[in-house]
This record gives sequence, structure tokens and C-alpha cells, in this order.
Amino acid sequence: MFLKRFYDDGLAQASYLIGCAATGEAVVIDANRDIQQYLDAAAAEKLRITHVTETHIHADYVSGSRELAKHTGAQLLLSAEGGRDWQYAFAKSDGATLIRDGDVIRVGNIHIAVMHTPGHTPEHLSFVVTDTAGANEPMGIVSGDFVFVGDVGRPDLLEKAAKVANTMEAGARTLFRSLERFRALPDYLQVWPGHGAGSACGKSLGAVPSSTVGYEKRFNWGVGTTNEQDFVAMVLAGQPEPPLYFAEMKRINRDGPPILNGFARPARGDLAALERALASDAAVVDLRPAADFAGGHVPGTLNIPLNKSFSTWAGWLVKYDQPIHLIGGADEVTRAVRELAMIGLDAVTSWFDASVVTEWARAGKAVGTVDKTDATSLAPRLARGEVTVLDVRNRTEFAAGHLPGALHIPVGYLGERLAEIPRDKPIIVQCQSGARSAIATSVLQRLGVTNATDLMGGFVAWRDAGLDVVRETDTVEV
Repeated sequence: MFLKRFYDDGLAQASYLIGCAATGEAVVIDANRDIQQYLDAAAAEKLRITHVTETHIHADYVSGSRELAKHTGAQLLLSAEGGRDWQYAFAKSDGATLIRDGDVIRVGNIHIAVMHTPGHTPEHLSFVVTDTAGANEPMGIVSGDFVFVGDVGRPDLLEKAAKVANTMEAGARTLFRSLERFRALPDYLQVWPGHGAGSACGKSLGAVPSSTVGYEKRFNWGVGTTNEQDFVAMVLAGQPEPPLYFAEMKRINRDGPPILNGFARPARGDLAALERALASDAAVVDLRPAADFAGGHVPGTLNIPLNKSFSTWAGWLVKYDQPIHLIGGADEVTRAVRELAMIGLDAVTSWFDASVVTEWARAGKAVGTVDKTDATSLAPRLARGEVTVLDVRNRTEFAAGHLPGALHIPVGYLGERLAEIPRDKPIIVQCQSGARSAIATSVLQRLGVTNATDLMGGFVAWRDAGLDVVRETDTVEV
């Protein structure tokens, strides 16, 4: 048996190619939209992708299963579990085979048993893999968003992201029953999860790529908690805010992701095109590092640096019905187009080289900058009540410790909660270490807030300077 794990750092997402060396057949599980990586890996191993499947209707990235199946002619296998509201709308038109608990997928000598493991979502499946060429017992389980290394899939996304009311507790209880089935599996069974550290599909995911059932039973809080009421309380507590784009991902993946045929960089625009974009309802995203943006940028642009968190913040801050324009180097733009497409932001209309900022200034137009301050300079101003501190971290971070009197609005909610921010004093924007506050300051400038200053080093710098910190045991839901 051949097994290859693919991992996308930006999405903290894993997918798997499993092949039979004897017959040359292979299956891909939980493909993302970058299907070329699976095609290349299969060709290198002289495998044919004959089956494509996925564990559930994903909420955090656009699935590549549909496109990969169409490209290869592979059999598309989709969950029929979860009830009428959780079926794939494109299954019939695409000729997909619907699979249920107890079904078996045969890929050459590879035997894959389908296991219904609801809780994270109602239709969620896991796949128990046996290499019958060398064994009569299973080797591992592809667990998707059911069991991670050190954590379990959150059951609150349907309510918090997809806005399906009164589903969190029921989902938690369903997940508990699914975990009872997981605990009954052999301890030696390897666990191949769908996400790693950094994913918002759980609250404490480990960075280790795989584990075993026995290890998770001993050291995974969710698997190890055998009292149902305790589990329900624990699994619903402290979950991070689900990004706003998760609901859009659910819709796209349920209804049928558009076929991309690769990631095409759009045409390059000039200064006049940039002016037109800024005058429209488009999103103009500056990909440069925060320090470069702070030193000089085109007013009205949004700074989302092209780093590991780019797709997450783009999903939070860019609307799905907006044309998108990018500012950056050619290579950076090419990468950004891919990252945006991975979460369904396909409407990238044009791009502008980073030198457009210099051109803008040479044309006599005003150039935007971002003011900075540090913790020691802020402390006396805050003590005298001269400033408003805006904390843009998530609620668990805020509860663990924040600056005295800080107003708490996470970055992704600034647009909808703008009216809550006082304008009578300078605004000091603060996050944990400075990355999110830089993005937030650009958001505020784009929304017309002209008196926002970025706190360098964020809460960490404030705390390390020995300044006063407020801690709370209870926090208010956003």
C-alpha cells in the first residue's frame, strides 16, 4: 500500500492519496482545490486515481473532490448520511456514488470501511483502511474533522457559522456517541486527521501529523472524557470564533464547487485602473508586509500580508460578491490567487505591481501611513484617559488578560461593529504581538477612521514591560 499525506499550511489542512501498488489504483480523500499536486504524486508512483471521496461537507476550504473526479474520470463517492438537509446537491448530476456507514470501498487490494462519525457535522464519515495484501486487520483511520491529534472536531459550527439554531448541544452529544465507537477501535490503529495546529475546526489541535487510537485515548481530552455531561460542557467551552467565510464554504461545497482548471493570474493594471477599482465597491488588497504598508500605501487599500494566515484573514475581510484587486510582486500575486481560490474567492480581476504606490505618490496623490506606538509610551496616556485601546484578539485571549479599560472587538467584526468605537480620542489598536493589529488598522483606515495607531508588540510587549493586566473569568460572547 502507498500512502501520501498532503498538507496545506495556510489552511492547516491534510488530504491523503492511498494507492494499491499491485493494481495501480488509488483514492484521494479530502482533496483541496489544488488538484495538480495529487495528479503529480499519482503519476510519480505510477498510480491511477480511480476513486475520490471526502469525509464531510467542509466549512473551511473549497473541496477539490468534484474537480479531481471530473479531471480523472474517477468514481466520486459522497456521504449519504446526515439526513435530507445534509446531502450534496450535485451528487446526482455528477454521477456520484452515495456511501453510508458499513459500506466498503475497494481500491485494488486496499479495503476501506466507511464509518459514520457525526457530531462535527451530521454527514461526517471516517474511513478505516486495511491493506489486505499483507494483513487482515486495519492499519489506520482517516478521521477527517472527527478526531485530531490532541483534540476533537467542534460541534458548534453549524450554529455559530452556518446559523442553524439550537444545534450545538445536540451536536456535542452526537459527537460523544461517535467517540464511543472510536474508543472501541484497536489501540494500534493509526489516526490520520484532516487538520493540524492552526485550524479553527477545533481549539487545541496538535502539530504532530498522525497518532494512534491508543495514544489519543490516553492523552486527547475529548477522547478520554467518558462522562457525557462533562464532555458536552468541555467541548463547547473556549472554541475560537469561526471565520465569517465558513458559512459560504458550506454552501459552495454542498451545492458544487465551480471547476477552476488551474489558478490563473489576472491581467496587470495601471494607475488609472487602480483609481477605478478604488472608486468602485471592489476590495483592493495590498499583499506587502505590514511595515512596508505602514511606511506608505494607497489610501483605501486593505493590508493582508501574504503569509501563513493570508487566506484566513482574506476570508474574514473580503466579501464574496466583491471584485478583488491585488497589489504585490508577480510571484506574490500568483500565490495569492491560489490562496484566495482555496477558500472560494475566485473574482480576482486585476493586479498592480508594488511600485504602483510610488507611482501614486509621483502623481501628486496623498499617500497613507500608519502611526505606531509602544507600550511604555502608551502607559501614561492610557492612565490619563487620553486614548481608547481597541483589543482585536479573540475572546479567549481577551479573557486571559487585557489592557485596563480596553474595548474588545475581534478583527473580523470591525466592519459590522464600527459604530461601537468612540471617535473622541485617539484609538490605539492592539492584538497579541502586532500582526493582527496591523491588519485591523488598515481595516479602520479603509472604513474612514483616521486616528488609529498600531501598538507595536501588542499585549505581549505590554505584559513583558510589567504593566497592569486585567484578567477575567467570564467573557461575553461576540
